[in-house]
Amino acid sequence: MSLAAAIASPAPTPANLRLRVGKLCVAIQAETPAELVDRAEAALKDVRFFEFRLDSLPKPAIALPYLKQFLSEHKDVTAIATCRRKEFGGGFVGALAAELAILSDAAVAGCQIVDLEVESAEQAKPAQLAKLRSTGAALLISFHDFTRTRGLEQVADRIERFKPEYVKVVSTARSLADNLAVLRLIEDRSLATNVVGIAMGEEGILSRVLGPRAGAAFTFASLTDGVETALGQMAARTLLDVYRIDQLDPATRIFGVAGNPITHSLSPLMHNRAFRREIVNAVMLPLKARSLDDLLTVIRDLPLAGVAVTMPLKEEVLPHLANMDPLTAKIGACNTLRTGADGKLYGFNTDVAGVIRPLEKRLRLKGARIAVLGAGGAARAAVFGLVAQGAEVFVVNRTHEKAVALARQAKAKSLKHEVFAKQRFDVLINSTPCGMKGVKQTLPIAENELNASLVFDMVYNPIETPLLKLAHSRGLGVVSGLEMFVQQGARQFEIWTGKPAPENEMLRVVEQELRRRV
Repeated sequence: MSLAAAIASPAPTPANLRLRVGKLCVAIQAETPAELVDRAEAALKDVRFFEFRLDSLPKPAIALPYLKQFLSEHKDVTAIATCRRKEFGGGFVGALAAELAILSDAAVAGCQIVDLEVESAEQAKPAQLAKLRSTGAALLISFHDFTRTRGLEQVADRIERFKPEYVKVVSTARSLADNLAVLRLIEDRSLATNVVGIAMGEEGILSRVLGPRAGAAFTFASLTDGVETALGQMAARTLLDVYRIDQLDPATRIFGVAGNPITHSLSPLMHNRAFRREIVNAVMLPLKARSLDDLLTVIRDLPLAGVAVTMPLKEEVLPHLANMDPLTAKIGACNTLRTGADGKLYGFNTDVAGVIRPLEKRLRLKGARIAVLGAGGAARAAVFGLVAQGAEVFVVNRTHEKAVALARQAKAKSLKHEVFAKQRFDVLINSTPCGMKGVKQTLPIAENELNASLVFDMVYNPIETPLLKLAHSRGLGVVSGLEMFVQQGARQFEIWTGKPAPENEMLRVVEQELRRRV
């Protein structure tokens, strides 16, 4: 049989199949057939679309009766069977003929889609491909590059030569900009074929979330955290609850929080909950930015509507801003970017709001005596912001020369530690990492130096730091770093949307997550 005859063999039409697949496919691997099916049963509460990684099993064929039973009991489930050979990044150690036999049997067992890597398709004889297609299952031909992102169009051409129902191209992101190549591929090909494009790795999260928005037939997720089948894969519940992947559309505005590392940032959770609560068609994604140039490329070309940035990007981005508020210029750090209608970047520092807003609720700042422990980036925002409010600010730092420098720049005062310990203040603010989870030093001062009526700790993990516990034990008022984090996020939300932020909802979701992580 000729290749043309093989690829023209009867198969389900893409139009019909597309109606049966959701935007989210949960990839399931296991060590035993029973575990494979048990995990699928557990995932039914979230989705009805699965990829069964048969190559994760020592003997894939043994799992087929289990699959047949599961699929016969759940006729609304759409299943992809994958048995990728080891030489192409899978776990199956058999030959091509064995792989094709397993995929054919999986189709007979009820799997509506079979995944064949393009290298195997190119090795197979036309008669072998025709036999696989005669099962009636749709053919998904895939390619995986586990090292980089390049030549995606050429790979897609290789795959489309076989006229499969689904074209799947997977690369590895080494930069944020690699996502742009994947998303362009999806946009260019999605009108003519069912295409799936993903960039693996932490930098590739953009492609996983935004792929369906760009026109991808679907994207992949894991059942839960810890059972991923590929680097960068996220849990189905996270994609549905946090990123609302089933609701994203071309009108969805895209925001990001950029830094390195960034995986454990709470900003996407907080802002996406706020977007949902206020019915804003927007999504925030974590952006692992290894360089400012990489981030700026994505901001421009994706484009991004706004970005929260962490150090050292807060300082590096300043020369690239069309304008910034006066306080941002004085502090020399910008943590919030907004893209204007002109495509230019405008900078703000909402860390100041994170300090000012909680304190304004508790005391009059004008004339208040406030001691700030530390002289780093967090301290700068606090000192400049409080001075602007008319407070009398004192900077105390282990290296006194740094305290003097900051105080001079901000028109504040500096105190040596021994002088600080003998005075009284309205507010004591800790801007050092003392007490942070993983930091050995728990207190920035001695226990007998707690010389203020109100204690504010910028550290928010743990929620109740050793300093706040000590203040509580002395009957003093406290402000947690969690409140600061939420308030600076609330100000970002207002800058980006023009709407009041749902502060209570933002606080609740972040606090829940922090307590869950304990």
